[in-house]
Amino acid sequence: MNNFGGIKKAAFLSLLALVMLSFTSGAFAATTINIPDINITVDGGDGTVQVANSIQIILLLTVLAIAPSILIMMTCFTRIIIVFGFVRRALSLQSTPPNQTLIGLALFLTFFIMQPVFADAYDNAYVPLQEGNLTVEEAIDRASEPFHDFMLRQVRSKDLALFLDMANIDTVDSNSTIPMSVLVPAFILSELKLSFEIGFLIFVPFIVVDMIVSSTLMALGMMMLPPVMISLPIKVLLFIMVDGWHLIIEKLILSVR
Repeated sequence: MNNFGGIKKAAFLSLLALVMLSFTSGAFAATTINIPDINITVDGGDGTVQVANSIQIILLLTVLAIAPSILIMMTCFTRIIIVFGFVRRALSLQSTPPNQTLIGLALFLTFFIMQPVFADAYDNAYVPLQEGNLTVEEAIDRASEPFHDFMLRQVRSKDLALFLDMANIDTVDSNSTIPMSVLVPAFILSELKLSFEIGFLIFVPFIVVDMIVSSTLMALGMMMLPPVMISLPIKVLLFIMVDGWHLIIEKLILSVR
């Protein structure tokens, strides 16, 4: 009997749920959802069309998203950070200064060197765009012009000719007509070569110190003593005496044309 009563109770609850579901579905069917129209353009009082704040926010977020790529590919950051890595390796220091310190110093040096380029792009591209005097396409073209001129001053003609040949571009009317797709990889290749040349010149005096220390230890019969234990403080002392960081940063800044 208890089982029969439980079956009747379950059947009653199922029937009640079906009735409620039918009423609910009818209510949902009668409900309409109105989607508002979204307009992101703003008309000025004088009839001109200004750039909406939402578009400016989208452009700003886009620039922030590609900022690391711009920083690495279109500025002198690559040259600076590679030279700093060579300095730390030449001193036989594994994690001193730490990566955060070197990257932070490289960033601020990059902003210091590239400040005229950034200011030119801001004054001639972003400000007119915000005032509604330029379209988005025109603003992008104007913003790329100072970076184009900067990379063109740093790139080697040999590297530029290589990528022009690979892109099947025989002749160019002027330097301003060189496409960014050719100029950017040529610029990166030139930066890598120059940074490795600077790193080699930094390595030479420290290699001489290592050779002198190793020869001295062998002559004294102290072959079981690791030469790096003796050469490391000597190299650090030599680097301090010549004010190495000052010289390296000065030459890095002067190396940017």
